[in-house]
Amino acid sequence: MSMNVLKALALGGGEWIIFILIASSILALAVCIERFIVLRREKKNLSALRDRVAPLLSDGKLDDVRVAVKEHPGSASRILYSGLVHASQGLGAVEEQMASTVMLERNQLETRLLVLGTLGNNTPFIGLLGTVMGVIKAFHDLAREGSAGPEVVMQGLSEALIATAVGLFVAIPCVIAFNYFQKQVRDIKTETDALTRLLMARLKASGGK
Repeated sequence: MSMNVLKALALGGGEWIIFILIASSILALAVCIERFIVLRREKKNLSALRDRVAPLLSDGKLDDVRVAVKEHPGSASRILYSGLVHASQGLGAVEEQMASTVMLERNQLETRLLVLGTLGNNTPFIGLLGTVMGVIKAFHDLAREGSAGPEVVMQGLSEALIATAVGLFVAIPCVIAFNYFQKQVRDIKTETDALTRLLMARLKASGGK
């Protein structure tokens, strides 16, 4: 990229940065809504599964547990079922299979959270870029119109600072949402781990069958 192009870009101001930030906020909102719906459904499915399966495990009804988790939706059901179908191969196979499925399911639960993390970390810098470009344009305009008073520069600076404000306005909710959804994923994983340990304990008590 030539210096002339860079100079023209810098002197053009940072108004276009605002549109990037607005698009980023719309993307972040879409991700938040989608993840909220998915994780809320997962927690609801997990709660229903726990209420149905825990008594069956306590009674040692592994065949009924297998039928229940096969019919039940959700990541926890898929994790338990992946272990149960390998019960005949021994406890080691059950544990390894469930551990593998846990990693795959967690990856699905964290889908698109990278978008929130990336926006939360980078939109302040995007806004700062818009501010810097606006400042450059303001001083360039002042140099070109030497008779203009300082109010011209102050107006340009105030407009340039809007980009930084918008960047922070997008970033802060993204960081909050990212931390919230990560907590939801951890809670789901913790409750699922409790069920898998309960299953392992019952399989050990029944001789691995």
